[in-house]
Amino acid sequence: MATRPHILWVDDEIDLLKPHILLLETKGYDVDSVSNGSDAVEKVKERAYDIILLDEQMPGMGGLDTLAAIKDVSPEVPVVMVTKSEEEDLMEEALGGQISDYLTKPVNPSQILLTCKRLLERSRLQSEKTSQRYMQRFAQISQELNRRLSHTEWIDVYTELMRYDMELEGDEGARQILTDQFAEANRTFGAYIEREYPYWIEAADNGDAEDRPVLSHEVIPTYVAPQMKKDHPVIFFLIDCMRYDQWLAFEEILFPYFGMEKSFHYGILPTATPYARNAIFSGMLPRDIAAQHPRIWEEGEDDEHSRNRHEAEFLEQLMRREFRGEVRTRYSKLIGKEQGQEFAGNVGALLQHDLNAVVINFVDILAHSRSESDVLKELAPDERAYRALTRTWFEHSWLLEAFKELAEKDCTIVLTTDHGIIRSLHPTKVIGDRHTSTALRYKYGRNLKADDRHAIFVEDPEPFGLPKTSMMTNYIIAKEDYYFVYPTNYHKYVDLYNDTLQHGGVSMEEMILPVVTMTPKG
Repeated sequence: MATRPHILWVDDEIDLLKPHILLLETKGYDVDSVSNGSDAVEKVKERAYDIILLDEQMPGMGGLDTLAAIKDVSPEVPVVMVTKSEEEDLMEEALGGQISDYLTKPVNPSQILLTCKRLLERSRLQSEKTSQRYMQRFAQISQELNRRLSHTEWIDVYTELMRYDMELEGDEGARQILTDQFAEANRTFGAYIEREYPYWIEAADNGDAEDRPVLSHEVIPTYVAPQMKKDHPVIFFLIDCMRYDQWLAFEEILFPYFGMEKSFHYGILPTATPYARNAIFSGMLPRDIAAQHPRIWEEGEDDEHSRNRHEAEFLEQLMRREFRGEVRTRYSKLIGKEQGQEFAGNVGALLQHDLNAVVINFVDILAHSRSESDVLKELAPDERAYRALTRTWFEHSWLLEAFKELAEKDCTIVLTTDHGIIRSLHPTKVIGDRHTSTALRYKYGRNLKADDRHAIFVEDPEPFGLPKTSMMTNYIIAKEDYYFVYPTNYHKYVDLYNDTLQHGGVSMEEMILPVVTMTPKG
């Protein structure tokens, strides 16, 4: 049974419009009605609407103010402005994309019905056009995957596929083809990384930046340090475990407040916090961190996340190497809501330092919570729903409030992540002793064995920039969407970990990561 389109009608004389509402309801629409702008904004926060009918002249919060508030919450919802005159300003708003249409009072029920039908038909046609565009590109993308792509071409493939993933709605056939092509792309990407990654590490060791991507340990020197030379504060946000598609959802909300310049870096292997985030803040590969700070690395043998307790110290050392003079740095790691709200209420303090590094842990916590909670799995059964859940958090978060405050300040923001995440849907058997590490998408230990179709086997960690704790240490890193399971109690652990969100392996979602430089429009 098709879902009934849902309309919100906002008018201070809503009681006079009951015949109009009755007609819409008899024609198959669900209609919510409110009499003021504030209630309208609250309604939009509570649920998604297909169309909003908005009176332009209302007491209190007027139509244009209400429009702006609605677009902050739900930028894509079509809004029809109902006005008493064809004002030139409203035409400019319509042409600027803020409203989808406008009607002049008095309006009759049939006029409203026709407008709603037309807007919904437009939405359906746009969806069909996206499906057609993707099907035309499908064969071309498949051909591209059969040739040797460069690291920049892989970024193009990934971002295009992710755009289609976000735009394809309603055509489940096209979505299944896209899912299959994404899987094919990740198979080819895994082989590409297995072949090229050691050469990237060797080139990075030699200071050669040609024909390779920026890697995790080069993010601050490449993107942050140059901004610090422009004589205004720089705020470096690292949102742990943020995928590119989640950033696109955030970007849409932040666009009214910031100019943005987007680049990409590749996360180092394993794509896990103890490796990638330490690399970002230290400016070193894990192999070199372990060599220069053996005590810190050894602390993490039993608890890998303890390796991230020294990021502030690493950052200060990196700044001393990058800038021989005194650099005022501040490091904050925000985990809970109280910490975040305190941070958002004290944004001005960030401007007292040359560099403010802020680690946001919520997205990572959400990903792990979905793996452990049946309720969250029900709310976010796939990537689309997970992306929507993350967007909903951001729309109502202290982090967005902090960004809005910073949009009024003279500063530069650089935002990135340490790694992405992938739904782990295919188990593969692993053999290792009791000293083997416990992560599901990568492992290190002695005499590890796994199917080489499903994993990269790193016999010598040195060329991969990884530490070697003993002569027998090797690593295995999962490709595509595989996760490692021991033969003992195999089916039990397959059931436990199947369809959980994991990181540490080789996939486009985990490795190809946005770096965004943001300048306030205010």
